Amino acid sequence: MGDGLPRPTEDLSELVAMAERLLDGAAGEEIEVVLSRGASTSVEVHDGEVESFTSAGSAAAGVRVLSEGRLGFASCGTLDPEVLRETVAEARDNCRFSEADEHNAIGRPDGVAPVKQVSWFPEVLELGARDKVERAIELERQVIGTDPRVGSARSTSYDDGWGESVVVSTTGIRAESRGTTCSVGTQPLANADGETQIGWGYDVARRPDELDDSRVVRESVERATKLLGAGKPPSARMAILLEPRLAVTLLGVVTGMLSAESVQKGRSPFADRVGETIAAPVLGLVDDPTRSESLGAEEFDGEGLACRANPLISAGVLQGFLYDSTSASRSGVSSTASAVRSTRSIPGPGAQLLVMEPGDRSRDELLAGIGLGLAVESFAGLHSGVNPVSGDFSVGANGLLIRDGQLAEPVQEITIASSIQRLLLDISAVGGDFEWLPSGSGGASMVIDGVAVSGT
Repeated sequence: MGDGLPRPTEDLSELVAMAERLLDGAAGEEIEVVLSRGASTSVEVHDGEVESFTSAGSAAAGVRVLSEGRLGFASCGTLDPEVLRETVAEARDNCRFSEADEHNAIGRPDGVAPVKQVSWFPEVLELGARDKVERAIELERQVIGTDPRVGSARSTSYDDGWGESVVVSTTGIRAESRGTTCSVGTQPLANADGETQIGWGYDVARRPDELDDSRVVRESVERATKLLGAGKPPSARMAILLEPRLAVTLLGVVTGMLSAESVQKGRSPFADRVGETIAAPVLGLVDDPTRSESLGAEEFDGEGLACRANPLISAGVLQGFLYDSTSASRSGVSSTASAVRSTRSIPGPGAQLLVMEPGDRSRDELLAGIGLGLAVESFAGLHSGVNPVSGDFSVGANGLLIRDGQLAEPVQEITIASSIQRLLLDISAVGGDFEWLPSGSGGASMVIDGVAVSGT
């Protein structure tokens, strides 16, 4: 107990009281206080030995002060009462030097009740250091013993942590959140004929007994070995098949363009298109952090408003954008409780938990329907390769060619080029293989037709 790390409490009343004390003295202004604390452990092993074992604690505070349309923000990395008072004073001072904007806003209760989530499991805190090390070493042992072409792993790890946070404001917000997480991961190295390929696999859960180590081993070794001998394919237009993880990754880029802030700043190709068809009718997408089945489920957004489901695309039709309090005020609508933030940053609108609407065909059925295509294994430079204003899309990729409904030879160093708008409209099928991903999102496989794939 003498390690100097913060300790969790049975409830968050102490943290709430600490935040409420900082609201005292507010006159003619609105104040929002966000406090957080937590601790984490990380174990990395290599060749059966511990490479690093670190435990670290963290605490932070963020304060927003709104007065006469002027918004000031300040943050600190401690919960020391004196420093917290200084942070409030700094936010007030910053407020005086900011430009007035009638749309600057702090969250206000809107009567929506939060959906209760169970995200705290003491088993994470009870797991001993030796058990964490042994789990990581055993994971590495299984990875290396699965396939003779895998002789080592670049790194193998076990990580866990807990966190608590509160949002309190003079506008009546009182929101509390606490949760635990743990994860395992590995990066095996496969060798054949002088060539080396690296794979990866990981899993995340709320408690250690929910982690699927065997799946991590299987998937990481498969990813390391399946691209051995990969070359460049001839350039052609073909269908691409995205597994659930990559389908959600691509749609995550799309939802960045559906942030009200992006729309208001002219950085989205979907501005003024609500109610229009922007995708194939097989696509349905909702941002829904109330889904308790997901690791990403939350009760409150970054401003302390109760989370709720926000449909984004239904049968290919754009349903709306994501708003926090400020962007909602600017558009004359209500917040969608979509504020995302860290304790030490101001909030902005964004997606919290993406959920795709699944189709009714298995991945094998999707594969069988493709004459010439590419089963994508990974994208490279996805975010830098997408222009958020025009939607132009040009990214690197690798994967397996598809011929007559069958997986064929591995390929790499290829470029996929199109536009986000075209890709959405060219989705021909969404699979029924829905799964909750370690990222928290829920996705299914997706086929996009007629995509330009550049190789040799």
